[in-house]
Amino acid sequence: MKKLLLLLIAIIPATIFAQSGKNVRPLFDKKTIGEIRLTLPASNWSDALDSMRIYGMGMMTGTATVDGVKYEGAGFRFRGDKSYQLGLKRNPLTIKLNHVNKDQSHQGYTSLKLSSSLRDPSMVREVLFHEITANYMPSCQANYTKLFVNNEYIGVFVNLESIDMQFFETHYGANTGNYFRAGVDYKPEIPVSCKQNIFGSLEYEENLDCYKGNFETSPNSNANWADLQELTRILNNEPAKIERVLDVDRTLWMLALNNVMVNLNSYTGQHSINYYLYKDQNGHFQPIHWDLNLAFGSFKNTGNGSDLDNKALQNLDPLLQADNPYKPLISQLLKDPLYKKIYLSHIRQIVNEQFLTGAYEKRARELQGMIAVPFNDDKHKVYSLEDFQKSLRETIGKKSKIPGIVELMSKRAKYLKTHPELTALPSAISEVSVQGRGKFENQKVNSFRIAARADRFPKRMFLYYRFKDQGAYMSVPMNEESSNDLPSGMKAFMVIVDGNSPDAVLDYYFVAENAGTVAFLPMDYTKKPFKVKLSDLNK
Repeated sequence: MKKLLLLLIAIIPATIFAQSGKNVRPLFDKKTIGEIRLTLPASNWSDALDSMRIYGMGMMTGTATVDGVKYEGAGFRFRGDKSYQLGLKRNPLTIKLNHVNKDQSHQGYTSLKLSSSLRDPSMVREVLFHEITANYMPSCQANYTKLFVNNEYIGVFVNLESIDMQFFETHYGANTGNYFRAGVDYKPEIPVSCKQNIFGSLEYEENLDCYKGNFETSPNSNANWADLQELTRILNNEPAKIERVLDVDRTLWMLALNNVMVNLNSYTGQHSINYYLYKDQNGHFQPIHWDLNLAFGSFKNTGNGSDLDNKALQNLDPLLQADNPYKPLISQLLKDPLYKKIYLSHIRQIVNEQFLTGAYEKRARELQGMIAVPFNDDKHKVYSLEDFQKSLRETIGKKSKIPGIVELMSKRAKYLKTHPELTALPSAISEVSVQGRGKFENQKVNSFRIAARADRFPKRMFLYYRFKDQGAYMSVPMNEESSNDLPSGMKAFMVIVDGNSPDAVLDYYFVAENAGTVAFLPMDYTKKPFKVKLSDLNK
């Protein structure tokens, strides 16, 4: 055991020990471990927080010191659903820095969310999931911090970025305050006519009060429950109009990520919980992952029968819930042939980029190496150091049987690679061009004439475009151009998009559809779409 611990310590980046007191540590720095010290007024503070968690909505007031910076009048309470356990000091925690002083924040963050990583002996599930997800859609920042309460070391925790005003402004350019979280800590009384035990499935309800039994929002938000109801009405009754109220592509990314990484404590699993819906300034709901300590197969139930064993988790159907009318976010969207192809293409991309390459295993080992010492020092830890060290490759626990992450994902990646729904070859998009003003032409161009080619017998090609960074993408089918010079199976497409000003800047990407699947160009369009300026075309 000592040799294994020394091996983990040896790969800890030297920068962890190179922090200078003169430098302010970024709250979500990935190379160092933070430190949070709480001073609470009660010696039996965990009992008091248990009482608040069970019986009330209040917060305990005290002092929080974050990486050496002290904040008086902070608020504290235990948080979590399945991750909360009565009688433990090592429980997930919410720290509200602006509980008393509304202007108080740490580097702009007004609240901190600490996860105890219950049922995750590896301690990497949440951080790894968020890091992978951030390649494809907005996701919380996540790293590690050591927690002390009244000078007692409670352990190393996952430090999660809150889904709040700063998150919305960073990723969507504005904070409308109109958001909801699927799953409630305290279920209010709702009319007896409401559907029972549907959680955040997004089934339609006539009575607005029914939604309040399955979703919650901040008391200080501008949440409009009628907007949520309208989303469910369109999703269930008029799915062809869903793009009016939902960012469909990001929703398909969320569902694909849940499926690939066997995150069944989510919309995809037994209970439709642990996600946010934020209505952005464009009028579209945006999905956001939350509460990921049970990802990578730690929660095993799909809602159909008993818990799955490791083999069933490894071979989880990529189209899980596609025929389930009580999961309309999956079943209604995947009824659309194009949406289904996009969803499966996202699964293929995640598997190819993150899991078949082994990148996830390398990163998981780096994360474990970083926290090996503070984990071993934690007298409140639920798992032994030996379990921690084995948890990447072996199932841990005789009763809970939490899969090793590599044990699960190495076989899952191979299963998905050869799954019949994922073996169709996408078209390769090439010869992209945007026509500018001719060399001797006096007339300036006021539109974008965009052309591209695709092979493998494309049925059609779409251009997705927007004129501002946080704007909603619009799609337009491209026109097929006839040509006798193209190789067999290749087609040429063109479309004209009018500029909205002489200084227009266009973000855009392509989707080419053939009989079996779709292709994207650029592949990383969610973060780096093509960009062209109208002024450059007129030079």
